[in-house]
Amino acid sequence: MQVPQDGEDVAAQPWYHGPLSRQKAEALLQQDGDFLVRASGSRGGHPVISCRWRGSVLHFEVLRVALRPRPGRPRALFQLEDERFPSLPALVHSYVTGQRPLSQLTGAVASRPVTWQGPIRRSFSEDTLPDSPARTELLRARKWSDSQPAGLEQVGRTEDHPGPGASTVPASALPRTGSDPVLLKTPVSMGSIPDSLRASDGQLHAKGPTKPPRTPSLMLPDASGRPPTYCELVPRVPKVQGTAPGHSCPEPEVPWWEAEEDEEEEENGCFARPQAEVSLSPLDKPSCLLGPQNRPLEPEVLRTLRGLFLEHHSESTALHLLLVDCQATGLLGVTRAQRRAMGVASGLELLTLPHGHRLRLELLERHEALMLAGALAVLGCAGPLEERAAALKGLVELALALRPGAAGDLPGLAAVMGALLLPQVSRLERTWRQLRRSHTEAALAFEQELKPLLRALDEGAGPCDPGEVTLPHVAPAVRVLEGEELPGPLDESCERLLRTLHGARQMAQDAPRFRETAARRLRGFRPNPELREALTTSFLRRLLWGSRGAEAPRATRLEKFQRVLSVLSQRLEPEH
Repeated sequence: MQVPQDGEDVAAQPWYHGPLSRQKAEALLQQDGDFLVRASGSRGGHPVISCRWRGSVLHFEVLRVALRPRPGRPRALFQLEDERFPSLPALVHSYVTGQRPLSQLTGAVASRPVTWQGPIRRSFSEDTLPDSPARTELLRARKWSDSQPAGLEQVGRTEDHPGPGASTVPASALPRTGSDPVLLKTPVSMGSIPDSLRASDGQLHAKGPTKPPRTPSLMLPDASGRPPTYCELVPRVPKVQGTAPGHSCPEPEVPWWEAEEDEEEEENGCFARPQAEVSLSPLDKPSCLLGPQNRPLEPEVLRTLRGLFLEHHSESTALHLLLVDCQATGLLGVTRAQRRAMGVASGLELLTLPHGHRLRLELLERHEALMLAGALAVLGCAGPLEERAAALKGLVELALALRPGAAGDLPGLAAVMGALLLPQVSRLERTWRQLRRSHTEAALAFEQELKPLLRALDEGAGPCDPGEVTLPHVAPAVRVLEGEELPGPLDESCERLLRTLHGARQMAQDAPRFRETAARRLRGFRPNPELREALTTSFLRRLLWGSRGAEAPRATRLEKFQRVLSVLSQRLEPEH
């Protein structure tokens, strides 16, 4: 590859294919290392690097950071994760020639460009071209209020009451983060940008404190065709270095899952006996989606939830589920008072101890509630056959986004797979046949990848490395410690029991490493409050059984809802 010059047109590059769908891009990439750059239709024409790695095609959206127009400096910087480049060709050249991974999470390396054989295409839409007249006039029309040395201004800031002359950036032109898989990009400090991109001291003005830089939220397409909505996946912008004395650039408030935990023991502290009842999933939390008293499976709430999940990609939903699972398992968000009551630092250690009985019951309850809710998402589709097949496809894509190497949430993966493998769902022959016909890739991934993975996890032989897994599969250890018998012949069950107990001990020892991995995976993540609540144990209990039925014994509730699912399954596909 030739070294790209500053300002070189993207459309002249052989690896740029212009507007290209994901399916066509995946068909062009045949071997590991093959890559191309395309303008994504679902991302408003923004550049996406598609690369085949380890047998699957990954899609990485390039973040475009617009700068204040200034002579002798690029109009925008381009980045994938950390380092920024003055042009897209410079970014591609750096990653390809240096054989650097496109993301640390996947390790995908782009090495062989798949060239475009047709006529030259324009790179972006007219409104998003770095050098287009429309873009220049748009930037000039804005009222800049930033006095930082680097003059970094993020496109996409909106105001409730724009003043006269203020321009509004179209939604399709907003630079967005996240890709397939979702990659949370944390911009680097301005000190790492070349000196030519920094302003001189003479450009500083004696103004008041500057506003903090902001980045636009991630826009996600709506499968129903309605106007797109935003979920708050906003990367945290670090404090800009080199500001003049007296000027400050405050950082956004750090969420609790990113804050540094203070685990230093107090001096002159005394030993406190661990409590027998420690709950990490309170069931009396107020709800913004359910009223004080609700009936089971209220239709209005189910419609709201359906629209809520349609507004988010499977990768975004996987991150929401990972956040809630980490809190329910006691991996993140454990207060100092809770640690003193538990006698350990995390729930992964507590669930292996005798006084972790309540936590183990809460985790079993959560697994079963998630599994039943996932089955209801399929069996509750009373519309055409394709609608149920699309629901199956959505659950398979969510399971793929939760697997090791992606979000790494194994309890969430086990719950989603448990929903797909329930007898009431697996018996829907026409629905599964339609899935194989209309969504062949999802059907193959379910049979060839997800089912063997779940089997290995249940047998204690699946992946459990904290670098690849964010939250380990705790269900087998919880069931064993609660006295449930293992299925199968005696000799096989004994070996499985030993593997499960050894895995539980190793899981407790690796709890600090899992906590670091989870905090790193969720860094920069801003969840949607409603979607986050919809995935909590307390909400799922009230949704499935109502405010009164949620207080019934666990065995009674499970038996009752299994009958409900059986009735729904028979209505969809009656037995002949």
